[in-house]
Amino acid sequence: MVRSGLSWFVALGLLALASGPHAAWAQSCPADMAPPLALRHTQAALDTNREIVIVTIGSSSTAGWHSTDIAHSYPSMLQAALSDQLPQSHIAVLNRGVGGEDAAEMVQRLERDVIDAHPVLVIWQVGANAAVRRANPDDFQRLVTAGVQRLQRSRIDVVLMDNQRAPAILASADHARIDKVLQTVAAQTGAGLFSRGALMDRWQASGHPYAEFVSSDGLHHNDLGYRCLGRAVAKSVLDGITVRSFTGSFLRLVRSASLIGRQ
Repeated sequence: MVRSGLSWFVALGLLALASGPHAAWAQSCPADMAPPLALRHTQAALDTNREIVIVTIGSSSTAGWHSTDIAHSYPSMLQAALSDQLPQSHIAVLNRGVGGEDAAEMVQRLERDVIDAHPVLVIWQVGANAAVRRANPDDFQRLVTAGVQRLQRSRIDVVLMDNQRAPAILASADHARIDKVLQTVAAQTGAGLFSRGALMDRWQASGHPYAEFVSSDGLHHNDLGYRCLGRAVAKSVLDGITVRSFTGSFLRLVRSASLIGRQ
């Protein structure tokens, strides 16, 4: 176990030494077939030509810790990819990540930081700190369920995002239980689930080890990880909506293929 942990950090260290500040832009993201997200309210906004406001709420993974800057965070990457693929729409992705928080703190600020922004879609990254701090899974489930239901009452599409495959998370005995809770909440409330863990598992199976996407602290993503995560989320969003009219649908298919090709 010690040897495995050391190999992780050796790999991370070598990646850090070999990479300059803009190295992530020179690397390609693994191709991925993450499932589409069912987004009823987002679809309605698109159909009526309204602004598509997306709020990303979460902890340090959303805030973009260990990225070069905020422009390299996953919400920024998400906005860039969606704006590129939907040039006929105005897309606004608001980053409401606060490092160190977990479900209890996030639920307390849902009104101020999320609902008051009138989003059609909320992507809620939660659970990493619960896993590391060994939070009670039942309390965690109660809090997340209440938060999802509050958002849904405001006619907002909700997508939960689970935990990254990083040494600090994998070392937690509770990380699998927390991910399972998020699956349960999504199933019970009808919320979407974007499984970051499953995404990274597929990356590793395709020959891209977890360490390729994790910073030297063994917890957060690096620039490449944030970029690939943002693009994968964008693809799931795009695959879950339909641009009305034949021309729009054709352009969407072409752009979606283009997005996959640039990964």
